[in-house]
Amino acid sequence: MEKGGWTMKVVSVFGTRPEAIKMCPVIKELEKRDEIQSVVCLTGQHEEMLNQVIDLFEIKPDYNLHIMKKNQTLSMIMTSILSGLEEVIRREAPDLILVHGDTSTSFAAALTAFYNHIPIGHVEAGLRTYDMQSPFPEEFNRQATDLISDLYFAPTYQSRNNLIKEGKSFDKIFVTGNTVIDALKTTVRNDYQNPLIDWCGDSKLVLLTAHRRENIGKPMENIFMAVRDIVNKYQDVKVIYPIHKNPKVREIADKIFTDCDRIRLIEPLDAYDFHNFMNRSYLILTDSGGIQEEAPSLGKPVLVLRDTTERPEGIEAGTLRLVGTEREDIFRETEHLLIDEDAYAAISGIENPYGDGHASERIVNIIINYIKKHE
Repeated sequence: MEKGGWTMKVVSVFGTRPEAIKMCPVIKELEKRDEIQSVVCLTGQHEEMLNQVIDLFEIKPDYNLHIMKKNQTLSMIMTSILSGLEEVIRREAPDLILVHGDTSTSFAAALTAFYNHIPIGHVEAGLRTYDMQSPFPEEFNRQATDLISDLYFAPTYQSRNNLIKEGKSFDKIFVTGNTVIDALKTTVRNDYQNPLIDWCGDSKLVLLTAHRRENIGKPMENIFMAVRDIVNKYQDVKVIYPIHKNPKVREIADKIFTDCDRIRLIEPLDAYDFHNFMNRSYLILTDSGGIQEEAPSLGKPVLVLRDTTERPEGIEAGTLRLVGTEREDIFRETEHLLIDEDAYAAISGIENPYGDGHASERIVNIIINYIKKHE
């Protein structure tokens, strides 16, 4: 249907920084195509951190639902998005709603589209742990989103196989690679400079991120104590921890990292800075999902601070190691990579299993063909 000179309309919905990093390359590709009107709707599930990313990619959102309120529960997030997005869909009447990954925004947007008989495209479909409590609530969100999607953009063949085993239609599943690899082409710079990078000097920089709900409490205490143990033993190691805004995370970090002058707690970094910090790091300790995909493209070993991961391709390829949340295990695996150069080189030289930097082009081509076919 002709709409103001365009032949098709796609509404992309996202609300968190990790989603933005992975959706922005797709949106930039949508904007290149003359036949597509690209509409961007933010939910504001993350606000400040989200804006940093869209500014970096020079994307101007058409809508922002501004859903976040103090002490908001998951149920409140869901209901706010459902009610706010309903109006956007009615006003825009899109040919397709595009969502990403496993956030509450993704599921709520997909559910709103489903209720309104709008086709759903799911970027990063098919990731699984098959444990509804780990990660929570993300595993439910991704499975529920895939239950009602019409196009599945699986980043890897493993993700595709998960969808096929669940009975999803084979002809609706496409292996595209992961869009975060596309994003690195915009963000990583060889001439990047930052005072904290200067502070590291010739030391081995360990980049730490830890924020998962299921890790808050004793698991996070174990993680932080292991990091402290490493710094105390190895004088040539420095740690930078862009700390999550969750006050519970900050309370634990402040307690354990007090008086550690080679551990720097800093505010969350925008995508540009974070990707460049990764590029300058020696190794990465994380409970994040996206970093497991990004770091291998930069040749950085990743120790995953979780008991499960929905990204087994990295484990199988050898770019990631699943170390859990026990203090002794984290210390042992980190120490191994710090002192064994052969082990480090073996991991850092492995080709990234998550893509070649052209996922966004593939996704947009598939969307155009799908909409044309269903006109």
